[in-house]
Amino acid sequence: MNSYPMRLRPAFKDNLWGGDRLKKDYHKQTDMTPLAESWELSCHKDGSSFIENGPYAGMSLADYVKTFPEAAGTRAQAFPAFPILFKLIDAKDNLSVQVHPDDAYALRVEGEYGKTEMWVVLDCQPGAKLVYGFRKPVTKEEFRAHIQENTLMELVNEVEVHKGDVFFIQSGTLHAIGKGIVIAEIQQNSDTTFRVYDYNRLGADGKPRQLHLERAAEVMNYAPMYRAADTLPPCPPDGVQEVLTCEYFRVRRAEVETRIPLATDGESFTHLMCVRGEGNIVCGGKVYPFRQGDSYFLPAALGEYAVEGDGSLVLSGV
Repeated sequence: MNSYPMRLRPAFKDNLWGGDRLKKDYHKQTDMTPLAESWELSCHKDGSSFIENGPYAGMSLADYVKTFPEAAGTRAQAFPAFPILFKLIDAKDNLSVQVHPDDAYALRVEGEYGKTEMWVVLDCQPGAKLVYGFRKPVTKEEFRAHIQENTLMELVNEVEVHKGDVFFIQSGTLHAIGKGIVIAEIQQNSDTTFRVYDYNRLGADGKPRQLHLERAAEVMNYAPMYRAADTLPPCPPDGVQEVLTCEYFRVRRAEVETRIPLATDGESFTHLMCVRGEGNIVCGGKVYPFRQGDSYFLPAALGEYAVEGDGSLVLSGV
């Protein structure tokens, strides 16, 4: 196995609520319109990312980690499949109100992981909001009644968002990204989504979009969610800050002004995503450039490297 920083080409998704921010601000090159999501780090069957540079250029990341499982690291190898998926999401319009199942339900019914996720708000319009659980205790019967009466939004906890906010969305939590928000999403490697409300929109076929009410009702957490965003202290210049560690993933952020020495340790790969600015990864005497919207897969055995430049990074692993 040849270990080096691997620049990734994402898989793209054209969901009807998407816009053009990922093209304009994050340099995504695709004819897809609208562009709703770019799956930056993905080994999912519905869209793998691909390696763009070096000896493995043209190989899907899914095939690479299948061929070289040690590249994911010892912690990642303990999972039944590659553990995480990293997305950029541009919500020009509201996403559907939805819920994801836990592993036990999803593996039994859907044949893949459940979905716990976290969001980092990269940008948003003033006053933009998202749905984050219920605002009061709700019974399954009340939930069903409000769905039938088209009044679900009376029950939800709406939270105004700001650039830099972080939200941890555990499986079973009702949620929705609101219009005017661009986020980085780090999640379990799953695309299982149960849609419960979609603002009475029509799909591309001119028909109402499918809802999944029975399955959603089975996996929903009906307890109220009083929390808003997690507010992090400023990340120091040329510093790395822990954002969140859970049983499924670890997320850090870094603010580069000149240079930050880093390393992988054999236990986990690192996914490096530039969300602002530009710079270089310096590794093994070679330079690997990045700018806003670029991401790299750093194999677990890579060892020491450094990032240089002026920018903000999100670092993900397990």
